[in-house]
Amino acid sequence: MNVYRYEQNPLMAPADVKPYHDGFEVIGAFNAGVTTFNDETIMLLRVAERPISEDSAIVKAPIYNPQTNQLEIFEFKLDDPAYDFSDPRVIRENGSSQGFKYLTSLSYLRIARSKDGRSFTVDDQPFIYPANELETYGIEDPRITKIDDTYYIYFSAVSPVGVGESLVSTKDFAAKEHLGMIFAPENKDVLIFPEKINGKYYAIHRPVPKSNGNPEMWIAESTNLVHWGNHKFLLGLRDGMWDSGRMGGGAVPFKTEKGWLELYHGASKDHRYCMGAVLLDLEDPTKVLARSDNPILEPEAPYEVEGFFGNVVFSCGAVVEGDVVKMYYGVADTSMACAELSVQEILDSLTYL
Repeated sequence: MNVYRYEQNPLMAPADVKPYHDGFEVIGAFNAGVTTFNDETIMLLRVAERPISEDSAIVKAPIYNPQTNQLEIFEFKLDDPAYDFSDPRVIRENGSSQGFKYLTSLSYLRIARSKDGRSFTVDDQPFIYPANELETYGIEDPRITKIDDTYYIYFSAVSPVGVGESLVSTKDFAAKEHLGMIFAPENKDVLIFPEKINGKYYAIHRPVPKSNGNPEMWIAESTNLVHWGNHKFLLGLRDGMWDSGRMGGGAVPFKTEKGWLELYHGASKDHRYCMGAVLLDLEDPTKVLARSDNPILEPEAPYEVEGFFGNVVFSCGAVVEGDVVKMYYGVADTSMACAELSVQEILDSLTYL
């Protein structure tokens, strides 16, 4: 597989983004949804900011309060035996099996624009910011699907009741309409197909079963993009392979002559994230035709291997121009990069089922 990584990589790094909040630092500008608008490439960045702690023995956790529309900052001492601080991203309660209690940063979505797809400027203000009780811990990992003249933006909404997927629409990346949560917790990595198929909208999603089952890919259908049903299992983990630990949708699926091509992420059990591809039937995207035995992109460059959470390449969007797919992807939970691949080479690399 020929992969051309841009010489400018990383295209966007935390140092390129001015903090929105006073007393905060940007620790991540990554996992951007990508589209084109008015002859520009738009990256809708996930910007992660954390409150600066002047005391190295204290960790702070920012939480959005929808009643006051303000951020509240909670402080925790590192020697507090009630909490586990081993993962710098989260604060967990010791002895609890319920996941994390708080996040150490707040994520929101900010627009970066480019005329050439390589040099980006970042808007000063957030485009989508936490706005309700289901987003109090932040909003993460957006994807963008254009249908007719409307751009549908959907993202992980994080709160104490879990992580679900919420939907916002815009026509001009200025005004926007909030359409609510479309997949309830625990669910993320949603991808809405860019057109109706036999009269129905389709979306890939990734529930996280707690009793049995694994974090794997499902597909659902809708008549209005808001209410989703007829859920079907789509794609599962594979023992001993690059996608043995967890998986989920990456870039929005796009049409090829052989089927819908979906670039998805998979992680091994030691949390090394790679990108692969799956081919779905054009008339019935619930049918899997072919799949990558080996990654089409894996963490190899220094900016992919080293960072806030290393050994991660994680795409939330791509731009397709003829045979060239420009895959924009987050690296090491820190920055944004781009690589060009051949659509035909990806198709030729797949193993048909």
